[in-house]
Amino acid sequence: MRPFGKSVMAAAMTVVSPALADDRSDVTAVLRQYQSAIERLDAAAATPLFATDARIFEQGGDEGTWTTYLTHHLKPELAEFSRFTFSNYAVDVDVAIFGDLAVASERYRYEIVLKKDGAQLSRLGVATSVLKRTPQGWRILQHHSSSRKPPEPGKP
Repeated sequence: MRPFGKSVMAAAMTVVSPALADDRSDVTAVLRQYQSAIERLDAAAATPLFATDARIFEQGGDEGTWTTYLTHHLKPELAEFSRFTFSNYAVDVDVAIFGDLAVASERYRYEIVLKKDGAQLSRLGVATSVLKRTPQGWRILQHHSSSRKPPEPGKP
């Protein structure tokens, strides 16, 4: 079997590139919709963004399927917050050229205000998501996030 010549590969990349740009945009939109649902404290609104067999990993733990995570972790957690906001958001998306998978890495800061006492928490967060193309659009297949306390002002 003869490998593709440079001109064939260049032509293939030219044809595929606009689609990849659209895919990256579509994947980013799904991640932003998830972020928006969290900011509205409406975890159930995120359900259509996840594949039925999605797995969630957070803070070093396996949270199980999206349904398990939603029921036993996210909904009860968001019920404790009066506000959740993201800032300094950045995302990088890679899409398999001839495939139906995308990998995204996100960096952000978030602020939480607790209902019980108005305490404010600030964290730096990162997330990695694997998404798959479905007939309904891109869906999150696996999501892993972690966070840490930001450094105090004046400290590295």
